[in-house]
Amino acid sequence: MLQIRDLTHDAWGRRFLDRASASIPPGAKVGLVGRNGVGKSTLFGLIRDQARAGDGEISLPRGARLAAVDQEHPATPVTLIDTILAADEERASLMARLETAPPEEIGDIYGRLAEIGADRAPSRAAEILSGLGFTPGDLARPMAEFSGGWRMRVALAAALFAEPDILLLDEPTNYLDLEGALWLEARLRKYPHTLLVISHERDLLNNVVDHILHLEGGKTTLYPGGYDDFERQREERARVEEAMRQKVEAQRAHLQSFVDRFRAKASKAVQAQSRLKMIARLPPVSAAAREHTAPFLLPSPEKPLAPPLMRMEQASVGYEPGKPVLKGLNLRLDLDDRIGLLGVNGAGKSTFARLVAGDLAAADGEVWRDRRLKVGWFHQHQIEALDPEETPLDILRRRLPEASEAARRSRLAQWGLGVDKVETTAANLSGGERARLLLNLVAMEAPHLLILDEPTNHLDIDSRRALLDALNDYEGAVILITHDRSLMELVADRLWLAEDGTVRPFDGDVESYARRVVERARQAAREADARPAPQEAAPPPPPPPPVKAKAPTGNARRRVEATEAAMEKAAARLAELDAALADPATFTGDPRRAAELGRARTEAQAALDAAEQAWLEAVEAFEALKA
Repeated sequence: MLQIRDLTHDAWGRRFLDRASASIPPGAKVGLVGRNGVGKSTLFGLIRDQARAGDGEISLPRGARLAAVDQEHPATPVTLIDTILAADEERASLMARLETAPPEEIGDIYGRLAEIGADRAPSRAAEILSGLGFTPGDLARPMAEFSGGWRMRVALAAALFAEPDILLLDEPTNYLDLEGALWLEARLRKYPHTLLVISHERDLLNNVVDHILHLEGGKTTLYPGGYDDFERQREERARVEEAMRQKVEAQRAHLQSFVDRFRAKASKAVQAQSRLKMIARLPPVSAAAREHTAPFLLPSPEKPLAPPLMRMEQASVGYEPGKPVLKGLNLRLDLDDRIGLLGVNGAGKSTFARLVAGDLAAADGEVWRDRRLKVGWFHQHQIEALDPEETPLDILRRRLPEASEAARRSRLAQWGLGVDKVETTAANLSGGERARLLLNLVAMEAPHLLILDEPTNHLDIDSRRALLDALNDYEGAVILITHDRSLMELVADRLWLAEDGTVRPFDGDVESYARRVVERARQAAREADARPAPQEAAPPPPPPPPVKAKAPTGNARRRVEATEAAMEKAAARLAELDAALADPATFTGDPRRAAELGRARTEAQAALDAAEQAWLEAVEAFEALKA
């Protein structure tokens, strides 16, 4: 069990944790939630022992393996597949020992490799990489050839492959597309150990985690269930606290009224003093603090344009002559369109966004747009492109040179950047604050079309809800690219799919596309199992021992005995259930009992089949060692 006891931590002149405590059950999947900047990543750093708490302690189960995903994997000359395989430290160590192990140890090493399923490791690594968007051709490429975003995926793949006892994930979907996010959600649902994930993805928190750890005001509170359950419990808790506060205040007012009336009367002095003591003993109950979320201001265009805003006929676009990224584009965009753009990374979504925004000219075909069309374009790389030394006030001075200083500060306050943030450099703003600043900036001139490329990265759940409200009130056209499934479902009324070198309407909804993505990932996993495993860059195996030297077979023999015992136990259980089902009295009594026995027999048969397969594999390994 992961235990956090009375944890206190101060940094950068503020208190992030104030005697916070929590107990994480073994095997739990916990979503760590809270406002941007509240200290979630700081808590992860304390759990990883990357920082020292001022007071309190964090205790991990004895011998537990803990891992987290760094920002990105280093750019090394090691191939992608070998990088992932090296994440399983025990397997890598055993493979290295084979090179120098004496003959009498080789049997034990091979026995342990068989126990941990080392032979299937390359295909399991390839399956994970495929789910995160890598192709079979990527497996042999060195890490130095991948960009930072893809190396971030490698770090995530390595952590999933290693399967530590406690896995910490900090916003794992930020560098994934919708397809990768859907695959990761399905994968984390089956994660066999303890998982702590910082995420603002409502769907992930509802579909994956079984507990929510809420960090607020330096305190941590653990709630059972997913995010929707957490919100309901939190609202109920707030109602109870408010009712208690009103009850205590009413009692306090009643007692104070008696004191005020009879304090001066000698005959009532004793009673007045008694009530003063009762008032002092009343528990202090403060009103539940409501966190305010500043709205997004997305002004609608003043004068709507006649349809269409844009039309494409057999258009193509690319970056090099004769090498189009997208071609055969036949699309139309009207003022009331809400388009959700789907497609894997590399399919051309960002290229299409640049074409629509006018940042990239068509190489062929026709692209017609209204000459009065104003476009507001937000893309995730704008956040990294901000001058780290500029403040929000500096940026607004440049954008609004004629406005007064008071007007600029007032506008920033409306965007959620208060007096303590307007003169803070971009380097010291949180990711959510920078995203909020840029989203409001691109919409400031009331564009006819908003192109939003991953707008929710770095935004907390309440800010995402505020963005959704603003988009629903906005009366222009929207093209949305996002891995946030719930935002896509609630904003887009039409879907376009970037695939096979073009963009075309998708006939279906987000749910049907999600099923398509998951099925494609399953197919890729089946193909990964079917094709030969990628070759590792491992040292050649040591020469076989002399014929007279007998390799030890102790571990392999014990495995045969263990699997044989398990097989006999499963067979005995199956025979017991068959006998019960053969008894006519089973079906004349409680019918639910017969149904339960039927289900139990199905499970027992599956257990027996698995035990027989394990026994056969153990026998084959034992015979091979003996030979």
